[in-house]
Amino acid sequence: MREPHDNALRYRPGGSGHVESFFLRGNAPDRRLAFWLKATVFSPRPDSAVAELWCIVFDAENGRHWSEKRTVPFEHTTFAGDPMTIDIAGADFDLGPEGFARGSLKGEGGPCSWDIGWTPSPGVLGEALCLLPSEKMIDGAFPRSTPLTPWPALRLTGSIEVWGETIDLDKWTGMQGHNWGREHAFEYAWGQCHFLDENHDPFCWVEGFSAKIRLAGRPTPFISALTVRRNDSEYRFDRLVDIWRQEASVKLDEYTWRVRLRSGDGEAALVMTAAPEEMVCLGYHNPDGRLSYCLNSKLARVHLRVNPVNEAAFECVSEHGGALEFLRNSPDPSFERVV
Repeated sequence: MREPHDNALRYRPGGSGHVESFFLRGNAPDRRLAFWLKATVFSPRPDSAVAELWCIVFDAENGRHWSEKRTVPFEHTTFAGDPMTIDIAGADFDLGPEGFARGSLKGEGGPCSWDIGWTPSPGVLGEALCLLPSEKMIDGAFPRSTPLTPWPALRLTGSIEVWGETIDLDKWTGMQGHNWGREHAFEYAWGQCHFLDENHDPFCWVEGFSAKIRLAGRPTPFISALTVRRNDSEYRFDRLVDIWRQEASVKLDEYTWRVRLRSGDGEAALVMTAAPEEMVCLGYHNPDGRLSYCLNSKLARVHLRVNPVNEAAFECVSEHGGALEFLRNSPDPSFERVV
């Protein structure tokens, strides 16, 4: 298992051209309910670093969501330790194996507060993930944005208070991610999903991305990677620039991401789709002044098919357990509010 320093802060105070995020998401096992929390460091120039606290609660059962963020000067926050602890805008995170997130925000929909604890899933499912093909790339010059998943499968406890109601997180599953770089990717789709057994325990999960980056000022074709873990087995599809083994399609008008990848482990095909009414549009600032638009859902439908080498093929489906995000460079007219 990788060490907790997967959550070590890469930002150096006084630095510039840096974005970095620590995020937590969770889903109810049998209801269309989910949440997403994020603590971000943004430093376009040495004298202008800020930190942002984000929260979204998704409630598709009642056709509503709660979303808000708060921005504060970086020097008024704490990002330190191993495991990482964060103190930001009245919220606290402990990103260790027996971790927690506690805090509150006020928004247009009233106040929201949370008191969430977690423990990682046992065995291979709970081990930290690097989607890149080599761990030597983690702190290298390429790619310009690095994704890590220190805790890909978590059992959650606690509660969220929102809309004057209490949401009990008993038997919820979740994950915690960490990413950083000199800018946000030019365009991407990212997704993650846990597939649950009859006891609401994860037996399989998938995580991956398709992203365009800028080279010499021009966007590349989609570069994709995918990892699947099922029980004690792992299947990796991470030949980033092997276009002959990759098929990726991001249809923003349909809020659908499709990817099919091949590797020495076999073949995997993933389809994730979100309903626009179950999404929130977030504004992500880049050090060069550009605003990127992230369409964020934690209630996506997911269909995964894997044909491993020398093993039986398998399929997994989740009707509403998928975390799905699209990053684009222009606003979507379907979303009047950008958080």
